[in-house]
Amino acid sequence: MIFMKMQRIDKILSHHGFGSRKDVKKLLRTGCVLVNDIVCYDSDKHIDTEFDIIKVDDKILEIRTFIYIMMNKCADMVCSNKDGLNKTVFDLLDEKYTINFMGGTLHTVGRLDIDTEGLLILTNDGALTHRLTSPKTDVPKTYFVKLRNFVDAENQKRYTKSFKTGINVPPEGKEEGFLAKSAQLNWISENEVEIIITEGKYHQVKRMFAQMNNEVIYLKRIKIANLCLDKLIPCGGYREMTKKELELL
Repeated sequence: MIFMKMQRIDKILSHHGFGSRKDVKKLLRTGCVLVNDIVCYDSDKHIDTEFDIIKVDDKILEIRTFIYIMMNKCADMVCSNKDGLNKTVFDLLDEKYTINFMGGTLHTVGRLDIDTEGLLILTNDGALTHRLTSPKTDVPKTYFVKLRNFVDAENQKRYTKSFKTGINVPPEGKEEGFLAKSAQLNWISENEVEIIITEGKYHQVKRMFAQMNNEVIYLKRIKIANLCLDKLIPCGGYREMTKKELELL
């Protein structure tokens, strides 16, 4: 997404929580909005978002185009904006993140199943979302998996080889079957394993292990590309990402 640095001041203020365009016009008439320390009454005034300084009630307005949030999704929540039966991850967000930012409203980068926990990115940066979710980019996602059935050392080798070769996943409901791309398994114990996949098909991890006659009883995403879930974020918690974290994506 290309962001034009010249923007109308009423649009900027509206997208930063100062109400509708009509509300912003009323605000401007009060004389409390300054552009480069000069009172601005004109809602049509174009602002250079890179160099101009806007003050509202003597406070400098930080112009924000894109927002990036790291969330530790908890179970029993869906990754939709609205759901009539379940809570959504957007219900967890503070009101300040529900406005329409300059870059658009927040959305999730991909989805996690309702019973899957872990790393979820929310942003309004469509270019980043496309790069992380496009089947052509093969961005690795790492999950921690707990299995119902224990797997001894010999069978761990069999699992690892099968996942590396590519599991043939049959259809599930309305979802078509597919040949999964090569996946990497890193065993932690006889029923705990990390899996690295480069796809995100419906119930993929669960369906892959089901083909090995095993059942996933706990699933948590812990890494996307080189970005790891911050262990200090509690289940259901979130925070804005740092510049260094964005560079890992």
